[in-house]
Amino acid sequence: MKGKIYSLLPVLLIFLFSQAYSEPLYSPTWGFCLDLPEDYEYVEGDGRDRFSFENPEGAMFDMVIYHGGAGRAAPYASLDSLARDVQQRLNNRGEMDTFVYQGKNAIFMELSFSLPGAWGRTSAMSGWALCMELGSPDTMLFAMAYGPEERRDLYVFHLSALDSIAPDAHDRLVPGPVTEYVYPRQRRVQKSVFGLGLRANVYEEDSEGAQALIDREYQVLLNYVSAQNWREAWIRFYRAIYRDSFDRLADIAFQLERSFNVPPLENRDFADEVLSWVQSFSYERDLLGSDFLNLSSAATEGRGDCDSRAMLWAIVLRRANIPSAIMVSRYYSHAMGLADLGGPGARFEVEGRPYLVAETTAQVPIGLIGASVSDNQYWLAISFE
Repeated sequence: MKGKIYSLLPVLLIFLFSQAYSEPLYSPTWGFCLDLPEDYEYVEGDGRDRFSFENPEGAMFDMVIYHGGAGRAAPYASLDSLARDVQQRLNNRGEMDTFVYQGKNAIFMELSFSLPGAWGRTSAMSGWALCMELGSPDTMLFAMAYGPEERRDLYVFHLSALDSIAPDAHDRLVPGPVTEYVYPRQRRVQKSVFGLGLRANVYEEDSEGAQALIDREYQVLLNYVSAQNWREAWIRFYRAIYRDSFDRLADIAFQLERSFNVPPLENRDFADEVLSWVQSFSYERDLLGSDFLNLSSAATEGRGDCDSRAMLWAIVLRRANIPSAIMVSRYYSHAMGLADLGGPGARFEVEGRPYLVAETTAQVPIGLIGASVSDNQYWLAISFE
């Protein structure tokens, strides 16, 4: 890619992404977010419109923003002309397909091309690419994730990297563009909310699409089990699920709030009602897979492990404007919910604030935690704010 689609400007020392510890990269210029897997390092670009990343295994990710300027027309009149120019420049043999992502025109491309190497040899490359409108039809984002063709183990990295793109602020809490392309949400259906006699509108494809994302991100996570940055990788795993699930649960959360919170309850009382609901689920684990049930199925079928329930509880609270998070422990093989609530109880610090703990798998009130899992050093707080 480097040198083929664009001529690289000198690498600037000022990198105009703002990045916090283990957080997505954000562009203040264009408003998009990018949440690459761990170990992707920024290697080339101009820090504004052009970016190149690479991980130690050879997975590469390039992004370019094409736009007009003062007295200068945009370099491409349409997404289609951009995609076709990429196809021609790369001599790409992969196919491409159009779709709409959150009201924005987009193109998904399969990549199969060769890069020149040493001694006149070429290296076969494969992966995928996305072209998307960014803010306006004449501003376009092009991103490609690729690596050596024989490295099929990198495919999950490529798809995860592209799916992490959020073109604008609204897209940060909806399924990513790759997931939406593969599992487009097209048909709304009504499903029962477990155990409450409520019905909520969901998309027919929600459970399948959400579970596919979870299983893919789990395959990414497995690469970091023994790595020093396993905590950061774990945080990203849950962050990807939260993003994908938040919008899928919109009406389920609304129906729960209308049922539990009308007339209005104090925040803690509402949180306790939702907690009692998730505590009533059947305990279920999948030790041969990701061990995380998608939240659409969890909410409608009343089953799941501790982390599925904790995140479901946290999303329902956040949709009711109650700051929430989860805490996970590899040592204890457990997860719990966290919320910014008043009153007595055990607390765990989230970004400097003491959040109340919620045990989702035992029938105990909010704020109680078993002595056998109470050592703070073995817990990791994950905030989604």
